[in-house]
Amino acid sequence: MSSSFPRRAAGIDVGSEQLFVAVACGPVRVFSTFTAALIQIKDYLIEQQVTTVAMESTGVYWVPVFEVLEEAGLEVYVVNAAHARNLPARKTDMKDCQWLAELHSKQMLNSGFIPPAAIRELRDYTRLRQDHIQMAMPHILHMQKALDQMNLKIHEVLSDLTGASGRRLVEAILSGERRPEALVQLCDVLVLKNKRTQMLAALQGRWKESQVFALRQAYENWCHYQKQIAACDQQIGQVLEKLAAQHRPTTLEAGEDAAPRKRLHKNAPAIKNLGPLLRSLSGGHDLTQLPCLTHYSVMQLLAEVGTDMARWKDAKHFTAWLGLAPGSRQSGKTKKSQSRFRGKAGKLFCVVAQSLAQSKYLALGGFYRRIRGRHGGQVANIAAARKLAVLFYNTLRYGWNYVEQGLIEYEKRYKEQYLKRLKASAKRFGMQLVPQLTPS
Repeated sequence: MSSSFPRRAAGIDVGSEQLFVAVACGPVRVFSTFTAALIQIKDYLIEQQVTTVAMESTGVYWVPVFEVLEEAGLEVYVVNAAHARNLPARKTDMKDCQWLAELHSKQMLNSGFIPPAAIRELRDYTRLRQDHIQMAMPHILHMQKALDQMNLKIHEVLSDLTGASGRRLVEAILSGERRPEALVQLCDVLVLKNKRTQMLAALQGRWKESQVFALRQAYENWCHYQKQIAACDQQIGQVLEKLAAQHRPTTLEAGEDAAPRKRLHKNAPAIKNLGPLLRSLSGGHDLTQLPCLTHYSVMQLLAEVGTDMARWKDAKHFTAWLGLAPGSRQSGKTKKSQSRFRGKAGKLFCVVAQSLAQSKYLALGGFYRRIRGRHGGQVANIAAARKLAVLFYNTLRYGWNYVEQGLIEYEKRYKEQYLKRLKASAKRFGMQLVPQLTPS
């Protein structure tokens, strides 16, 4: 925190209908939440020569207040309500804003992480896109339900009903085709090669008009969300281009997008030159070189945490903010750990780390399985996610180039370290390790 802390502070209690504004050592004023009232708040604070404001992060109501005050050049602290708990018997909206102003004037509040406006715009689009993906999922289940009621077992043979083969079959059924021999020809070549007999049996069903209608509505609803996702991709692409233009440009290597190094996710964004745009945004560093990270996951992470890792003192502070490091609580001689809140960025790292369970060649995969064998899958997932977050932080802040050591090298180093610890323990008890000779 800067030593030249502004002395003129204010506190705002944010609500859905009213905003209570208090300047330190001053009266409380009440405003409505309409846009004109937000402008009045800004003018009032400037008139009172306030340079820094604290408010609690109440729902989404704080967002327009924050944006208006930020645009006016005021320093805005968005604080955790648990960090600014009121005194006993003083819980009113009037008292809340006065208490915030008093704490803030004495430098007793810390602001939560708020990314820059451009990153917040990218975050809005990526979160909206994820909402569309989640809202589309129930309609896939509705399609499967309608097919089950007609005893059409297409989704039992195909791994993905919304894949190319599944969509062609559903569209043909909705257009009136009922012959299994004609429908099966719409499947992919590999399906015809390996599952033709199963698919022919699965396409023999009981055609009920009510369930065909239900299938049509579910499919149209799913298609609607695919159009919404595509519209989000277009907006995300524009924001990324605008952000990349502010950083060092990165040239597109020949055949880069045509032959991706990692398997694409089924919900991966369809954005042209996504890889080069993300590299430009990351200062020329390719974050997909890190284990498990794809362009899709990198885009989501950058939308949540931005690119300025200097906002956190070091990697330990970063992983603690993500909720991937255990918290501590000490009172006298009593020490115990406590769980931390894990936000969207921390959950993203955990989701990415889940793929390590099936990795065959990654050193981090060996680490995940070793921890899982001792403490279970949940602990292993968080531990691996923390290691990924540290690599992510160091790559963005210090320009580290990650080199995969491989599973064999990791196992070799772990064995050497384990033996070293065993020898040290034996020596401490006046013993020594004797290798067991194997018969030749």
